[in-house]
Amino acid sequence: MAGTKQGGKAAASTNKQKYGADFYAKIGAKGGRKGTTGGFYANRELARQAGQKGGRISRRTKKAA
Repeated sequence: MAGTKQGGKAAASTNKQKYGADFYAKIGAKGGRKGTTGGFYANRELARQAGQKGGRISRRTKKAA
């Protein structure tokens, strides 16, 4: 089953059970912090502003109450 979609889903499920639901967010954040070239690395304030803008523009539809 290794190397298949089904295997990937099983591995993801196992990782989330072992290490918490935010496992992939954590490892992604570690990688983002580790990088030292290009992108927003040079200007953290610009990154913060871009995040604010992105957060305001929701792609999710409004749920009816």
